[in-house]
Formats: sequence, C-alpha cells, structure tokens
Amino acid sequence: MKVWLAALAVAVVNWLMKAGGPLLMGERRLPPAAVRVVALIAPVLLAGLIVTELGGKRLDWTQLAGVGTAGILSVLRVPLLVAVAAGIILTAAARLLLG
Repeated sequence: MKVWLAALAVAVVNWLMKAGGPLLMGERRLPPAAVRVVALIAPVLLAGLIVTELGGKRLDWTQLAGVGTAGILSVLRVPLLVAVAAGIILTAAARLLLG
C-alpha cells in the first residue's frame, strides 16, 4: 500500500510541476538562454541513464556497441526510432555471432 501511495504522490507532484510552468509563465516566452538549457535536458538525462545502466555491472561489449551505434546515428540526425532499432539489431547480431 505504501508503494502505491508513494507512486501516487510522485505522479501528483510531477503533474503540479508540469502545470506550474504554463500557469506561471502565461503567454510570455522563455528567454533564449533558458530555451537552450531546456533543449539540453533530454540528452543529459539519456546520457545519465546510459551511464547508470551500463556502468553498474560487468561491461558487455555487445551492448556498448549497440548503444554507440544508436548514439552515432542520432548525432547524424537519423530518426530516433531508426537509430534505436539499428542499435538493437547490432546488439542482437553481435550476441548471436559472438556467442
């Protein structure tokens, strides 16, 4: 029961934070510096997720190759779904061929 209550509390706080921005800003635009910072939030969070996911255990080279492939394709402006699919396919093929 405590887990569900905690999940509900996090969901409510998340919703309030998301609703707070438009309520506080109204019709005003963000300054250009703030827009640049907000644009960098998603890549930073993704990088943090990758580091925590890959760094906490024995290094799996096939997984690292797949993540690297997806990252390189993303930098080359390939659509994200295609980049992720290529990373998954490369990881699966490397595991299949290398054992």
